[in-house]
Amino acid sequence: MREVNKVYKGVGKFIGRLSILMILYFSFLVIQDAYAQVGFPYCEDFQDGSTQSTTIFGGSARLVNGVLRLTDAQLEQNGYIYIDIPFPSAFGIKTSFEFFVYGGNGADGLTVFLFDADTPIFRPGGFGGSLGYAQRGQTAGLTGAYLGIGLDSFGNFGNSSEGKIGGFFGGGDGLYPNSIIVRGNGSGLNGYQFVTGKWTNNEGAFALPAVDRFPLESGGAGSQRVTDPNIPGYRKLFVDLEPHPGGIGYSISVDLMVTTSPGNPRMVKIFDKTDYIFEAPENLKIGFAASTGGLMNIHEIRNLQVEVSDQDRLENPIGTNIDDKASCEGQENTYEITEEEITLPNEGSSIRCLQLYGSLDEIEAEGDDICSQGRCRPENRQMVLPQGTFRAADEGGSFTFFPNVGFVDETVEIYYTVTDNYGKTSSGNYIRLLIKESPEPVNIIAEGLGEEEDEIRLCVGDGILLNAVGEEEYVRFEWFKDGILIPESNAPEYFAVEAGSYTVTAYNSKSCPTESAVFEVINPAFPELRIEDPVVGCTPGMTLDVRDFIFDYNEDDFDYRLETPSGQFLINEEMAAIGQSGPYSISVKHKDLECWSDPIDFELVIISEALISNFVYEVDGTGITGDEGGGIFIDDPIRFNDLSTGGAIAWNWDFGDGNSSNEQSPVHVFGKKGNFLIKLTVTNEFGCENTFELELPLTKSFRVMFPTGFTPTLSENQFFRPKTKGIIKMEMLIFNLWGNMIFRTNDINTPGWDGKVNGQLMPSGNYVYRINMESIDGDKIEESGKFLLIR
Repeated sequence: MREVNKVYKGVGKFIGRLSILMILYFSFLVIQDAYAQVGFPYCEDFQDGSTQSTTIFGGSARLVNGVLRLTDAQLEQNGYIYIDIPFPSAFGIKTSFEFFVYGGNGADGLTVFLFDADTPIFRPGGFGGSLGYAQRGQTAGLTGAYLGIGLDSFGNFGNSSEGKIGGFFGGGDGLYPNSIIVRGNGSGLNGYQFVTGKWTNNEGAFALPAVDRFPLESGGAGSQRVTDPNIPGYRKLFVDLEPHPGGIGYSISVDLMVTTSPGNPRMVKIFDKTDYIFEAPENLKIGFAASTGGLMNIHEIRNLQVEVSDQDRLENPIGTNIDDKASCEGQENTYEITEEEITLPNEGSSIRCLQLYGSLDEIEAEGDDICSQGRCRPENRQMVLPQGTFRAADEGGSFTFFPNVGFVDETVEIYYTVTDNYGKTSSGNYIRLLIKESPEPVNIIAEGLGEEEDEIRLCVGDGILLNAVGEEEYVRFEWFKDGILIPESNAPEYFAVEAGSYTVTAYNSKSCPTESAVFEVINPAFPELRIEDPVVGCTPGMTLDVRDFIFDYNEDDFDYRLETPSGQFLINEEMAAIGQSGPYSISVKHKDLECWSDPIDFELVIISEALISNFVYEVDGTGITGDEGGGIFIDDPIRFNDLSTGGAIAWNWDFGDGNSSNEQSPVHVFGKKGNFLIKLTVTNEFGCENTFELELPLTKSFRVMFPTGFTPTLSENQFFRPKTKGIIKMEMLIFNLWGNMIFRTNDINTPGWDGKVNGQLMPSGNYVYRINMESIDGDKIEESGKFLLIR
């Protein structure tokens, strides 16, 4: 037996690395990994509302009123479970369970099936008449299927309908109700062939003797579950798959306990060592399924027991007496019985659990209870005595003992058994432990620190001397970092360099340990250091406070160090007035430590020429900048000419009317009156900005100029009309001096009056005009006056 010599903080418990056999349990549609068999015998009565974690449910399967219900009395239902425990095929398997088929009208049945334990993904087969095992049409059969035994009420499992292979009399669609059928291995849509079968309640070639016949169902519609073996309708199935003497496959035996008359349960032999010559996978798993189709029944099972068939080839483990081992008072001591110290005679076996008893008589009293032994009963894994408390681990061969105070130099004795993964249990051996005095507590005190301090912050590479101090003379020491023993650390002091959680275990002269509290050596990480790059000053000759450019600057907890182009180091407030352009670097450190982070390089630039934004404007291509040139109108295209200096590379214009531009010298039409504040923001290559603003008043939406005369006989100035801008509608009327209208037009594009009336040129002299107009912004204009016709 291995005694583990490491203890926990506080109570100083023994603990060690346990060589526990790990089993990976995965459920439906989850990929399975390598495993070894545990858990047989496997017993589930389904009566306490819960199951073991290795009972995997699917479909409509659920626990109902103390049974496992696979289907209700409903059409097209299916349910299944499988036991996620592999067993070596070399030893066979046997199972028994009560089943209840009732409350419906005759469909469909249930199956017991075996499948390859190495199947990566479990999926049941087709339901309905295929009972969750065989293929059904284009639905594949059970994945990794090895064997299926069907209890078929309706009669389809024994024929070749819906894609099944073989059946009674070679196949066909005939129904064979009340049949028990064996089907073979298969994959996908192939295999699952009919092997053999029996009719339980019919006459014919496959019938049971008349005195043995019975229906599989307990009753039809309205019937109830029958759980009393003395009442007609009770059914219990026994299946035994013994390894075949020829070395391949199994000999199948199937028996049923049935009650067809009150008070007279009887055993009926269905198959007696029937050959099943199919080579089995190395490991198998077992499952159960039921289904309904166009008819229905309730299908339930209860008191399921699964165990290895070939018990004669299995032997009980042989334990060993544990004598005069030390156990330290007032702390939990951990021990392990290893597989090397006991005898595990069965192939592939391992220690499933230890069970604890007060005497050999208690062990013998449980010897015939297979399920109690196989399930490793929780009440047998703890024993409370006046001297202390024993506890066995849930799995494997480890156990603990916590001796109570006041029993130093006394010997405590209990008994234990070893149960292996086949459910085989040793006959019982004793454990005798001598209780010894535990040492006084030990503490870690770091050089230069007080007794109450339990951590220190260090730079990477720095170290601290740790001392193991206590009120006892210790004879041996073990130092640990992060729970791992430090080699060659048997000394009362240890120089710690690496960051981690340090403890020391000190032993007294009786080899009892005490463990210190944890002392932490911390190498704190540097904070994330980020700085703008480049750091820019946008005014020639200015100085910069570099701290303003460091993200999340925190001078309360950290120090910052600037290295200048000349190699000078400036710390914190010394960086407040930097006026030289060039390459710099910045580092950071914790205030309580002296190690600096790796430097981050950046460029510092103070511009030498000021960036100045400036512009002028004009009506595009005219040179008109105001009223002196005729004025600027709201529909004029206005050119804004950039006059900025200082290396602008980007321009952002805000025209004050909700519009903008990124062109250097854009053209913009306002289209409405107003006083517009024009802003130009320019940016240089370093991101510096400067803004210039200028107001542009736009008060004119139109212009009308009337000529004082015209000469219709000349090629120039031969029409009379006003010159206009910003006019969208116009009506022009011409009158002679007697008030007669001689010309009228509302064509905005008219060339004007040509001086003629009805084709005749009018005489020279004065004439009168009247003009009605509308501007682009809706103003109404009425003008009248005289002009001269010259010939």
